[in-house]
Amino acid sequence: MLVEWHQTMKTIHWRQLTGALVWQVACVLSVQAAQEVSLVFAGDTVLDDTAGQWIEQGSDPFAPFETYLKQADIRIANLECVVATQGEANEKMYTFRAHPRVLSVLKKHFDAVTLANNHSGDFGPIAFAEMLQLLKQAQLAQAGGGMNLKQAHAPLVFERHGLRIAVLSYNEFHPRSFEAGHDLPGVAWSEDQQVVADIKAARLLHRADLVIPIMHWGWENERQANARQRQLAQRMVEAGADAVIGGHPHVTQDIAVYRGKPVIFSVGNFVMKETDNEFQRKGWVLKLYLDKRGVTRFETLPVKIDMEGLPTIDQEAVSPCWSRGETVTQNCARSP
Repeated sequence: MLVEWHQTMKTIHWRQLTGALVWQVACVLSVQAAQEVSLVFAGDTVLDDTAGQWIEQGSDPFAPFETYLKQADIRIANLECVVATQGEANEKMYTFRAHPRVLSVLKKHFDAVTLANNHSGDFGPIAFAEMLQLLKQAQLAQAGGGMNLKQAHAPLVFERHGLRIAVLSYNEFHPRSFEAGHDLPGVAWSEDQQVVADIKAARLLHRADLVIPIMHWGWENERQANARQRQLAQRMVEAGADAVIGGHPHVTQDIAVYRGKPVIFSVGNFVMKETDNEFQRKGWVLKLYLDKRGVTRFETLPVKIDMEGLPTIDQEAVSPCWSRGETVTQNCARSP
């Protein structure tokens, strides 16, 4: 009888220990599964002119956003200028070249920049190659640029909280001469078949859990995305994109949800002096919240830009937000 009692107590004790262990493991896995990754994207950022002068004088044009940016796991901006000392200006209406001193301030607030746009090549391939080297020295990552075509189309992969997130960057606004070649520095150009192939390769070859293409597309000052943007966005989602982010029109555009994936066609400007209407002086800083299944939700932080091209947070504006399962976005006010 005594032996049976001891065996019974051992069994009960073992079950209690096993149950407690299973519960603890389940709790850990639940916390890990619930942990989201936040990714912030800021639109067209030009750091010559007044913003560059501020940095030269020791000021910081990104200071109003410092706290907000620090709270994100991944922070990206579209660098809408070349950062270099070399090169000759192309024959264009606007050409933008910033001094290398701006990179230390960029690095303070951002983890990476996108380069596939219509101004990163303003001073030719020599200046573009110099910028790539300067970014490397500053330990500031980039997507959409490279010393050759293969590098320009390679994804930038972040790993945060167990998630591998691939970011791709493409330009499809002239001049196409900024495109990288077989052995020529430049940007990734948006060709549908290549974009689809890159998205698939990001998953298969680079083992990305999530893929987010960032596009430089659309027509300036159009506040609704055009048919080309919508068609390509759908094709990217069908190829495996978990979200699509856009810029270039210099104004914010509408937002679509396709197959449960958000498509933010244009976030507008961020740091930009060359503006000619009130809509160009309004933008969003986009924040995506991500898990293994994709985007759980997003919010947009309203930006207002002064006549010198310097941004601040618009505390009074409402702007789009969205959560998984919703078919359309809502307008949300900023929390105090």
